Amino acid sequence: MNCGVDLALSAVIAENAIFSGEPQGIMDVPVAPEILVPRLGEQLVKHGELSDKQLQLALNYQKEQAQKGNPILIGQAMMFLGLIDQATLDKTVTEQILQLQDALKSANEELENRVAERTEDLQQALNRLTELNQLKANFIANISHELRTPLTHIKGYTEMMADNSLGPTSEDQDKALAVMDRAILRLESLINDLIKFSDTSKGQITLRLEPVQVGELVDRVVPKMRDLADQKQIQLEVQMPENEQHIHADPENIAWVLMQLLDNGIKFTPQGGLVGLKVTEWKHMVIFSVVDNGEGIAPERVDEIFEVFHQLDGSARRKHGGTGLGLALVKQILQAHETDIRVESRAGVGSVFSFSLPRSDPS
Repeated sequence: MNCGVDLALSAVIAENAIFSGEPQGIMDVPVAPEILVPRLGEQLVKHGELSDKQLQLALNYQKEQAQKGNPILIGQAMMFLGLIDQATLDKTVTEQILQLQDALKSANEELENRVAERTEDLQQALNRLTELNQLKANFIANISHELRTPLTHIKGYTEMMADNSLGPTSEDQDKALAVMDRAILRLESLINDLIKFSDTSKGQITLRLEPVQVGELVDRVVPKMRDLADQKQIQLEVQMPENEQHIHADPENIAWVLMQLLDNGIKFTPQGGLVGLKVTEWKHMVIFSVVDNGEGIAPERVDEIFEVFHQLDGSARRKHGGTGLGLALVKQILQAHETDIRVESRAGVGSVFSFSLPRSDPS
């Protein structure tokens, strides 16, 4: 590890360069081995080669020479005054350099040991975090499947009540059943998100890539989201290219991605707002963009929305529901398609979420 030695020697050179107390450039100081040794005079006094009075005499002489524009090192000043000889100077300088090298070697070894220990600690923490993530994924998978079974029973009996299979219902009961049905659909969607997250956490995203007609894909998604938009009195617009396009993708997963993005846009757009799905073609790609004029996101917080179980508004009184899984899963599914989600947003103005997929020959 030579970098530590170089830095230390550079610091010593700088110290010796300003030792006389006068402003000088380092290049003005004579080059000699003693420039690498800090406080040479003190070391000579310590070893009994020089007295304090002789050292002060040499320092005064060094200062006088510097004022005359003839900077010299303290060892040169001592030799000029006859206070020490060359052999004594060389011996002291050599001893100091060896001591400095030993000190630097010990410091470097200690630093390497600390780095190794810290690396081991971090690896253990990473291993533990991996274990916890796996436990979390297993727990989510188990609890999601356990929730699905009773939900299926609730859904089945609610449908039977709604079509009067269990007897006639009153108008008020029909309204209550409609509310229950919406709640069941919401709960079913959340459970499906949890199961999908569990599968992706285990690396179980299985793609069935095939040519997909874009128009059919959009017709499959938009009607389901239009009801949600109508409930909030939000205008849902769709723009498609003139020519029919095909993409190479997994239709089930991409349909889910589009529904999540539209659901997200509708959720964060106020009543009377606008959400749009725009499909454009560019070279060999088809670009899907979901645009809204809703709340928007501050640029510095965009990355947060893709964190698992994370909500930008994490307070107990937050206005919008959700598990914080939707956009995280969107990102994972698109990455499995070897593409990524792009976000352009401004707080209070709105957002654009877009991704691209390769065009495909339908044949």
